[in-house]
Amino acid sequence: MKGYFGIGVEGISKPMNLGALARTAHAFDAAFVFTVAAAFDRHEANLADTSDASQSVPIYDWPAIDAMQLPLGCTLVGIELTDEAIDLPRFRHPRAAAYVLGPERGSLSPAMQALCKFVIKIPTKFCINVSLAGALVMYDRVLSMRTHDARPILPGGTP
Repeated sequence: MKGYFGIGVEGISKPMNLGALARTAHAFDAAFVFTVAAAFDRHEANLADTSDASQSVPIYDWPAIDAMQLPLGCTLVGIELTDEAIDLPRFRHPRAAAYVLGPERGSLSPAMQALCKFVIKIPTKFCINVSLAGALVMYDRVLSMRTHDARPILPGGTP
């Protein structure tokens, strides 16, 4: 697959969620993981990160939005449940992207949303866990970037 992606969270407060997100990002071969204005010590997140992602994937901790330093040409994509957001199944992922989720008990800040070129949403009835939302977006990216053969026409795994 050409391109790369990173994934992060603004204002995350639960270290286990960050650990789970980092572990999943490592499994999906993310180029980097990041936090912006995290409300805890990231080292506590290592308890949920059984893959030891920080030894394989760079993890950036930015204290505030204005400290973020994404790679040149990297498109920032917000993940937020808003009426204006693009439904994930209808979204074409940028070749180089950084996905950012909001905190567990809140939303992406207006300042963060303003920085995003796109805001996407997972078509659910209500908000889901932040690490699960990140996993769904990463899985959708892998599928939509055509890294696998087309699915069979008939049920089952035979083409």
